[in-house]
Amino acid sequence: MMTRRIFEKAVYVLLWLAATTSIVITLAIVFSVAVEAIRFFRLVPVSDFLTGLQWSPQLALRADQAGSSGAFGAVPLFLGTLLITLIAMLVAIPIGLFSAIYLSEYARRGTRNLLKPALEILAGIPTVVYGYFAILLVAPALQRIGAAVGLDIASESALAAGLVMGIMIIPFISSLSDDIISAVPQSLRDASYALGVTPSETIKKVVLPAALPGVMSAVLLAVSRAIGETMIVVMAAGMAAHLTFNPLKSVTTVTVQIVSLLVGDQEFDSPKTLAAFALGLTLFCITLALNVVALMIVKKYREKYE
Repeated sequence: MMTRRIFEKAVYVLLWLAATTSIVITLAIVFSVAVEAIRFFRLVPVSDFLTGLQWSPQLALRADQAGSSGAFGAVPLFLGTLLITLIAMLVAIPIGLFSAIYLSEYARRGTRNLLKPALEILAGIPTVVYGYFAILLVAPALQRIGAAVGLDIASESALAAGLVMGIMIIPFISSLSDDIISAVPQSLRDASYALGVTPSETIKKVVLPAALPGVMSAVLLAVSRAIGETMIVVMAAGMAAHLTFNPLKSVTTVTVQIVSLLVGDQEFDSPKTLAAFALGLTLFCITLALNVVALMIVKKYREKYE
């Protein structure tokens, strides 16, 4: 009996340490980024950073601002990130979710065993390969289509980057949603069929509401993956910070600018370098807000379903 208690106590301590470690690491990351971001905001006002319409670290922000070495208005970066992420989600969510429904509800076992690994291969392709695919095939094809219909599509565009990023994200939504939908108890389906409901109505009215929290988690993971992607954006959308919501133009994202600001030998006392930490902190806050909103939606829908 004493040995069992000691073992249970040891397991409890081990699990507690594992849970605490993840929290401590998260807080340490946020603290390290926040400290440098505060140093940046001492040089550049928060209002100028969040509402400024020009991002060019090589140009003076204001003639009377000490320590400034550039224009640090981050609105073009936020718009570019939002635009590319939106295009990617418009591609990935329908294809990923519909393929998951097909694999879990309609496909035969042999077909499922063949198609699911084939879909998941997309997740293992390096992002640089997707970048080459975008600049060698997708971007030229879009330009030819645009020329045929009278549209001027840039060689580096948000549309090309968003489309390829959406293809890359499909396995994240498809695979996770497939597992979640398959985990819905068969008894719910059987009860629906017993009432004379068709399979498509059963999926829409029973299966998807039951699987909604997990599907939302899959979509959030995909959104986070899209926001954090860098290589595809660099190769397909460019690095120029243009203030536009036109998907046919070249744009850049927050993560691309973070990388460009920290590449090479940089002085960590300059606003140009510290701006990367301000961008990182802002991106963290946006992601946190999205997660909170999603959890609220899932909780509300779960209560309605139960």
